[in-house]
Amino acid sequence: MYDIIIIGAGVIGTSAARELSRYDLDIALLEANYDVATGSSGANSAIVHAGYDCTPGTLMARLNVKGNEMYEQTASELDVPFKRIGSMVIALTDEDMDTLNVLLKNGRRNGVKGLELLNKKQALNMQPNLNPDILGALWAPTAGITCPYEMTIAMAENAVQNGVHIFLNTAVKNICKQGEIFKIQTSNGEFESKYIVNCAGVKSDLISKMAGADEFNIIPRKGEYCLYDKKLGDKVSCVIFQPPSKLGKGVLVTPTVDGNLLIGPNAVDIDNREDSSTTPEGLEYVFHKALSSVPTLSRRDIIRTFSGIRAVSDTGDFIVGESQTLDGFFNAAGICSPGLSAAPAIGREIADIVSGKV
Repeated sequence: MYDIIIIGAGVIGTSAARELSRYDLDIALLEANYDVATGSSGANSAIVHAGYDCTPGTLMARLNVKGNEMYEQTASELDVPFKRIGSMVIALTDEDMDTLNVLLKNGRRNGVKGLELLNKKQALNMQPNLNPDILGALWAPTAGITCPYEMTIAMAENAVQNGVHIFLNTAVKNICKQGEIFKIQTSNGEFESKYIVNCAGVKSDLISKMAGADEFNIIPRKGEYCLYDKKLGDKVSCVIFQPPSKLGKGVLVTPTVDGNLLIGPNAVDIDNREDSSTTPEGLEYVFHKALSSVPTLSRRDIIRTFSGIRAVSDTGDFIVGESQTLDGFFNAAGICSPGLSAAPAIGREIADIVSGKV
């Protein structure tokens, strides 16, 4: 019997566990897989986004900017690598330049600091390996990079130090509420709790419906990546984006905190929530799109490919808060990009909401 059970030990679940562990509560964190960070928290772009491309007024915009501001302190407390290297969105057409102006206005409305439109010469002076045909770029100095699985592991370890119990290989099979108590059937026995925090990623809608709250659907969206040898790590010194589309932020080129170079992802909606395979077509698309940003990239220095699955909600925004129909059931769901960026703020938000009800 626990006061709170958190379902899902990705970066959102572990952030919520860490923040809730500040209170005098009995907390358990249930994870279906063999370890934390085995889902999308271990397979993403590792970018801490500035927050200029989120629609103003959304939870996504507010929590992205707040999470970005929290990253330095969070990473320092947990001894996790974080580098505020900045990002550029490049423009190759007049239409792209119009998009940059929209992003600039969005970013300023969202409270992103330091945004600046660069002309061609300024952008190439900062990043000489960019496509020489660019017309300009949007510079966001607050963007950064981290290690997503190290962040997730560190949050989990800190939560355990503060008394949270983590149960791995514990897949939730059924949830029913009897009076004020949730009874949770799992592959590792039965758990009881007064409150549930649903951080189950691509399966968060299934968990919500299992509990009796049919309020949203998750669209699994796969993104494929290529990781380069460290000898190419200095091709760019900041994150390079192309203008975003309705499917996401587009293919990026970025250094990693370990000194490699990463390109990707594409964005393909899929039916199978477990399908983390890569495809020749997807990787070919990623490579050719990345060439539009940095034309001197080659295939021969790619050392690894992988994919991650983003949990896109049909609501069009993050879902953070108590269920509209089921008292005591809280969601941190639909946390697609910029979920990693927003994770510290989402954990804090959930802790504030739940602690106010306990």
